[in-house]
Amino acid sequence: MDIIRNDNQTCIGNNIRRIRKEKGIGQTELVRMIQLSGVDMTRETLVKIERGVQHIKVSQLRAVKEALQTTYEELLEN
Repeated sequence: MDIIRNDNQTCIGNNIRRIRKEKGIGQTELVRMIQLSGVDMTRETLVKIERGVQHIKVSQLRAVKEALQTTYEELLEN
């Protein structure tokens, strides 16, 4: 299982939350979009990822990128 870990300069969870809110997408809606793409994620998992207390799996990051119609660069920016 490939996991992406935050370092001190990058907080993927904050970026996910910011982009999600900018697009007017709720947590439940994003999780549903991710699940429909065949990737396992619960709302609880998304909350933990956004708070930075849980690492994100590569498959989850890919699904978030596609659901939010964004880029890896934007998700990984400082």
